[in-house]
Amino acid sequence: MKWVKFRIKTTVEAEDIIISTLYDIGLEGAQIEDKVPLTALEKEQMFVDILPEEPEDDGVAYLSFFVEEREDGRLEVMGEAVDREALLDRIREELDGLREFCDIGAGTVAVDETEDIDWINNWKEFFHQFYIDDILVIPSWEEVKEQDNEKIVLHIDPGTAFGTGMHETTQLCIRQLRKYVTPKTRLLDVGTGSGILAILSLKFGAKHAVGTDLDVCAVEAVAQNCEANGIAPEKFELLIGNIISDRQIQDQVGYGCYDVVVANILADVLVPLTPVIVNQLKPGGIYITSGIIDNKEETVAEAVRAAGLTVVEVTHQGEWVSITARKDD
Repeated sequence: MKWVKFRIKTTVEAEDIIISTLYDIGLEGAQIEDKVPLTALEKEQMFVDILPEEPEDDGVAYLSFFVEEREDGRLEVMGEAVDREALLDRIREELDGLREFCDIGAGTVAVDETEDIDWINNWKEFFHQFYIDDILVIPSWEEVKEQDNEKIVLHIDPGTAFGTGMHETTQLCIRQLRKYVTPKTRLLDVGTGSGILAILSLKFGAKHAVGTDLDVCAVEAVAQNCEANGIAPEKFELLIGNIISDRQIQDQVGYGCYDVVVANILADVLVPLTPVIVNQLKPGGIYITSGIIDNKEETVAEAVRAAGLTVVEVTHQGEWVSITARKDD
C-alpha cells in the first residue's frame, strides 16, 4: 500500500499537545524525531544494541503522521475517504488554533508520498548472514549459503526492537560464554532481547536457560528464535519484569541456582544490577557483563568487587569492554 506522510516541524514542548490534537481528527501513530536525552528508564531498556552519543538537544522536534492512500488517490482517515488538500488544510487549521495558547515553533507541514513499502520489514535489507568466529548468524529470511558441519548455525530474527549479534558488546559476551558454558550450566540472561545469548549458550551445551526482559515484545521474539533453532520450550524460560527492583521477579528467577549469569546492558544499569544478581549466582558461579563503554570500565569493576565478586578477566573489542567475575565459594 502507499502512504502520504505529513511531517510537522515544531518544538519538543509541543509534541504531546499536537499529537493529542491531531489524534482527534484521525491521525494516529506519530513518529517523533527530536534530540531529547534518553531518560534513565529508556537507558535501562536498551539491553542489546547500544546507541551512540546523541547531539545536544536544540528544542526542535519533527512529528510525522502516515495516512494510507486509496487507489483513487484519496486518503483513508477513520474509515472515510478524504481529499489530501482538505486534510492538509484541517491540519494547518488545528495548528493555527494551538498557536493561540502555546508555542508550537515553526508549525510548518511538509507532505510527501512514500513508496509502496512494508514499514515493518524494510530494514531487513540491511541485515545479512555473517560470522562471529565459527558461528554463522543467519536471519530467518535468508538461506544458508554454504553448509559446514563444523560451524554452529544460529538462525535469528531480531524483530524491530532487538539486536542481531553484530554489535561488539554481544560478541564479547558470546566469546566469554563459550569459555564457561558446560553441559551442567544453568544460565540466566538478564535483558535477553532476541534471546541470542541464551540460545547460543544452549547450543554450546548448557542444560537450561532463564531470561528476563522489560519488553513484552521479547516473548514473541524469543519463541520464534527458539523454534528456528530447534530449542525445546522447556529449555528456555522467559520472564518479563525488572529484576533490579521487582522482588517477585527475583523470587521467580530463583536464588543461588545459576552457574552463569550474563548481562549485556549499559554500565549505568550494571551498577545497580550487580549487587542484586549476585544472589542468583551459585557459589563459584560466573558473572559475564558487557555493554560497557571503555571509560566506564573501572566504574563497573568497582561495583563488581563491591558486591563480593572477583574479577577474573577483562576483554575489549573496539571501544567496548566485557568484565567477567566469579562468586567466591
